[in-house]
Amino acid sequence: MDVLMIVLTVIQVLCGLFLIAVVLLQSGKSAGLSGAIAGGADTFLSKNKAKGVDAKLAKMTKWVALVFMVLTLVLCLI
Repeated sequence: MDVLMIVLTVIQVLCGLFLIAVVLLQSGKSAGLSGAIAGGADTFLSKNKAKGVDAKLAKMTKWVALVFMVLTLVLCLI
């Protein structure tokens, strides 16, 4: 039982670090407004690419957060 707790704790810590990294990689919601005011020369394709990356990061954040919460519950119940 101790080995299972240690393995789950290590996985939870790694999951937490990964969650922090994914959240920090996301662009802020105000990034689009500052680019519009500054007159950035973004093309249509680069904007769609950025939205695609942001969408993937948002989806990844949801899944990693779900795994983190499930691991937390499992560790509390053990």
